[in-house]
Amino acid sequence: MNSIDKIFANNEKWIAGKLSLDPHYFENLSKGQSPEFLYIGCSDSRVTAEDLMGVQPGEVFIHRNIANMVVSIDLNMMSVINYAVRHLKVKHIVLCGHYSCGGIKAAMQPADMGILNPWLRNIRDVYRLHKDELNAISEEQARYDRLVELNVQEQCINLIKTAAVQQAHRERGLLVHGWVFDIHSGRLIDLKIDFPEILKHIMEIYRLD
Repeated sequence: MNSIDKIFANNEKWIAGKLSLDPHYFENLSKGQSPEFLYIGCSDSRVTAEDLMGVQPGEVFIHRNIANMVVSIDLNMMSVINYAVRHLKVKHIVLCGHYSCGGIKAAMQPADMGILNPWLRNIRDVYRLHKDELNAISEEQARYDRLVELNVQEQCINLIKTAAVQQAHRERGLLVHGWVFDIHSGRLIDLKIDFPEILKHIMEIYRLD
C-alpha cells in the first residue's frame, strides 16, 4: 500500500471509530463550530495542535506558519485572527512555539534563504530586540531555546497590538497565552508572560481605542 492509499485507509478507520462511539458524530459536527481557543503554532510536521492539546475536531480554531509568526501585513494571519475573535468569539488565543524550531535556527544562519528572507527577518528582529540577553548565553542550543521563548513573547505582543484583540479583551475578557511545546518531552509549557508589565511601556503607542 502506498502512502496516499494508506491515508485513505486510515480515514476509513477513523470514520468507523467515531461512528462506533456516536452514530450522530458527523451529523453533529456538520452543524457548526464554537471553539473556545484560537491556536497559532508552527507548521513543523512534528507539532500537531490537536494531538498535543488532546482536543477533538470543533474545539480549536487553528492557524500554523513557519515559526508561529504574527506579522501585521500577513492577510492570511490577520483574517484568521479577525474571524476567530470577532465571529467565532474565542475566549483564548494560544501562541505556541516549540524547541528545536527549524525556522528559528534558519533565521540565525548567515545565509541567503531566497523567498524565506523577508519572513525570517521578522525573527531576526526579535533577536535584535533581545540581543544583550541572547548574546550573554554561551551555549548555542540554550540560546536557540531562549529565542524560541522570546519569539513567542513578541508574537503575543503583536497579537495584542491588533484592534480585534484589544476590543475583545476590553469587552469580554479575551486572554492571550504564550506557550512552548518541549519536543524532547512532549510537555506544553506555559511561559506565564507578564503581559501587563510588558504592555504598560508600549500601549501608549499601540492602543487603538
